[in-house]
Amino acid sequence: MMERAESGQKLYTRMRLWEFPDQYVVEPTDGSSGSSLAINRADGSMNLIDEVPECTSLRVPKIRSIFGIAGMLKLVAGSYLIVITERECVGSYLGHPMYKVASLNILPCDHSLNNSSAEQKKVETEFSRLLKVAERTCGLYFSYDTNLTLSAQRLNDLGDESKLLPLWRQAEPRFLWNNYMLEVLIDNKLDPFLLPIIQGSFHNFQTAIGRDIVDVTLIARRCTRRNGTRMWRRGSDSDGYVANFVETEQIVQMNGFTASFVQVRGSIPLLWEQIVDLTYKPKFEIVRPEEAPRVVERHFLDLRKKYGSVLAFDLINKHGGEGRLCEKFANAMQHVISDDVRYLHFDFHQVCGHVHFERLSILYEKIEDFLEKNGYLLLNEKGEKMKEQLGVVRTNCIDCLDRTNVTQSMIARRMLEIQLRRIGIFGAEETITSHPNFDESYKILWANHGDDISIQYSGTPALKGDFVRCGRRTMQGIVKDGWNALSRYYLNNFCDGTKQDAIDLLQGHYIVSVSREVAPPSQKGGLEAIASFPLALSLVVTGLFFATLSLRQVKYDFRHLFFSLMWAGISVALAAFVRANGRIFCNRPRLHKPRS
Repeated sequence: MMERAESGQKLYTRMRLWEFPDQYVVEPTDGSSGSSLAINRADGSMNLIDEVPECTSLRVPKIRSIFGIAGMLKLVAGSYLIVITERECVGSYLGHPMYKVASLNILPCDHSLNNSSAEQKKVETEFSRLLKVAERTCGLYFSYDTNLTLSAQRLNDLGDESKLLPLWRQAEPRFLWNNYMLEVLIDNKLDPFLLPIIQGSFHNFQTAIGRDIVDVTLIARRCTRRNGTRMWRRGSDSDGYVANFVETEQIVQMNGFTASFVQVRGSIPLLWEQIVDLTYKPKFEIVRPEEAPRVVERHFLDLRKKYGSVLAFDLINKHGGEGRLCEKFANAMQHVISDDVRYLHFDFHQVCGHVHFERLSILYEKIEDFLEKNGYLLLNEKGEKMKEQLGVVRTNCIDCLDRTNVTQSMIARRMLEIQLRRIGIFGAEETITSHPNFDESYKILWANHGDDISIQYSGTPALKGDFVRCGRRTMQGIVKDGWNALSRYYLNNFCDGTKQDAIDLLQGHYIVSVSREVAPPSQKGGLEAIASFPLALSLVVTGLFFATLSLRQVKYDFRHLFFSLMWAGISVALAAFVRANGRIFCNRPRLHKPRS
């Protein structure tokens, strides 16, 4: 075993990757005097070496720069090293440079496959294809100098001893995207190589108000406990961890002051699901409804431990399929409502419709007392805490994307105005809209934030983004929402199953073991072997096209009426068949044995 790196040792910020035929060597090139890391390409074993091996005519390496190691995964017979090959500096977080992962590369250490059985090679190939999907993971951020998994308040509360620990040991596991992938490096005590990464969003801007420069940052941290895609991860698990849980922190800095305000979003904490079946909106299925009170209690107990008081907003409809969820959630909340937990339902669509989002002011009036009481973090020029946030607003709709983002942006705007008045930048009646440049930059900030979170969960930018971006609904925005809604339908039904498999593999929700019996994908025959959504859609559209063409000719020849009815009947029958056999066409996850 290697010697442990000294506490507080800096992370390597730039490295050279030597790809030899038998090993990878990662050499620090940022001026550090540390040892290089050698990884065996046969079994993935690691050791530190003082010098890079000599190159010979038989051992000619490929050389390139990398900017961090995201971790390593073990599959059936091989290990895979995940490295950052491109980065982009996107700003600073509390004074420290912030980077976005521009490109990931997964390097195989799978030479041992040469001695594996044909069945193992086949299964390994299937899993390694998922890693190719994982290479396209978006919204990954990191810093070499500070812990991005912690909010400004939690960073401020860290003790002196904790601040000396390596960043991965300070990290909040919920928001550490590569938590599972770092385990091998942690076991080998490779602290300088252990780079914590979050998934989420990061945007900031500066604006001038008089002679004062105001710096506004918006950062989102996605939770990994129930990470996934829109239709494949819904509701909660039995431990109270919910899908699409995101912590959003708005930070404003000016004249030496730092103010922070945290909100969270997350799926309705019940055991529920929507099974993709080619319908536009699959039915909501509540699983084990008798467990609802216990699951809700666990979820809010966890929130209280981490954030203090909680105000839960439910923005879903009171009628239809959403109404069943709404009623079940409201009933379960009666068991946890207390002085520290409040619940408020606000039927977003009924009150605001599709264009009148300014009516959210009605909602703000209902929660203003909670925000005043629980406040925000405020640090003075010396970094001393003048005020702290004592509670959090938890917002949900069905996806926790569109309605949620509009609502969170409204709350954050009001809170920012309160903070600026407290510091003396704004007068008593002054608002963000009083400063057009500030207002425009702020709207874009939140619109980009909403798009990022939506893309990671649903595959498309957020709906209703034109209101966040422009302050009103526009015809262009409504048309764009229609296109994005259709894109979500396609992605959720035909792409996200494989994407969910890749996420589960990276997050350790599914662990591949050599000793585990892994069932290879079933062989498909007949219709299932050739069926696909594009084929089915093209056949339906073709049928409708000929039906329309024949119908237009009816006035010239009555026989065309017969052909119109025939083509329309074929289209309807095919559409009904596709609907009834939706699971044939859907892209389903193959991973069926979750991590225990």
